[in-house]
Amino acid sequence: MRAYCNRNPSFPLENEKFKEVNVISLPADRQVSHPSVLAPTRVAFVWLQASDDELAAALEAALSCGYRHIDTAFFYGNEAVIGKVLQDWIDAEKVTREELFVVTKLPPAGMHKSCLRDYIDRSMRDLRVDYLDLYLIHTPFGVEHHDFNMFPVDEDGTILRDKDTDFIALWKILEEEVDSGRFKAIGVSNFNQGQLQRLLDNCRIKPANLQIELHAYMQQRPLVEFCHENGITVTAYSPLGSRGTEKLLSAVGMERTLPDQMSNPVVVEIAGRLNRTPAQVLLRFIIQRGITAIPKSTNQDRITQNIQVFDFDLRAEDVEKLEALDQGESGRVIDLKFLKGIEHHPEYPF
Repeated sequence: MRAYCNRNPSFPLENEKFKEVNVISLPADRQVSHPSVLAPTRVAFVWLQASDDELAAALEAALSCGYRHIDTAFFYGNEAVIGKVLQDWIDAEKVTREELFVVTKLPPAGMHKSCLRDYIDRSMRDLRVDYLDLYLIHTPFGVEHHDFNMFPVDEDGTILRDKDTDFIALWKILEEEVDSGRFKAIGVSNFNQGQLQRLLDNCRIKPANLQIELHAYMQQRPLVEFCHENGITVTAYSPLGSRGTEKLLSAVGMERTLPDQMSNPVVVEIAGRLNRTPAQVLLRFIIQRGITAIPKSTNQDRITQNIQVFDFDLRAEDVEKLEALDQGESGRVIDLKFLKGIEHHPEYPF
């Protein structure tokens, strides 16, 4: 578990293999100015074992394909890499800041009124921006703050939970950042319906977006319906099942064999009939629900394919077949119980 810790105030991650960059596709004709009208497609590079140079090259490739919406997080440890690439593009007049939609997230270690703005300031400095288009609370739980450790643990590897986490109080600080103009909008990630309702009952500015695990095997219908009824957009991470997560789980002692959704006979049959890839079918299924999807790829061809999902529709009978693949909670891939002891946090489950 110490692999996730960050002991240095200058914030480098100790384990480089956990770097992540999410690149959200916004073709030129689908630009947005507010997350309430997010174009429903994203292309992401998730849990990528890569050097800074490789991450920068991946982002360059995505931007070259017309992607303009960038989603990252403080925890991923790559904001400085992203900031340099984006600044280079702006300096070269390949893109303007106004064309970009930059999103980052507050880590669990920053869930304290005393240090929240330190994390915000660091993210904005590394991303080289004077405002963020969307800022998310990464999780509804917090961990103890120990010299900027991302996930501090005790002697037996149990996460040092902050049982007094108060995301309502923190939300009020984020609202002040919206008032100041540093944030255009604010939202949350990994929140359940009860936590969202508490936030809605106590906020002045409603959350604009909820980012959650969502795919054909875990469709989250009640939560999505709740969000849409309350004017909250939904972003789906792991929309293709994230089989690569097996390596991450194995690294922390959780051996799991994850299903390959793209080889599912239902998906393969629909893809063959439509002359599409299985990934395109799975992404289109999510998009037709009015949900933004974040698929993973570092392959140039697949990066391009993943945004070619707006020129076809799934038939009603196709949608019905895909809906039948839902396994509910048992289909979850990203099980935060890889953080030992997290199930004892007052905000669990999330």
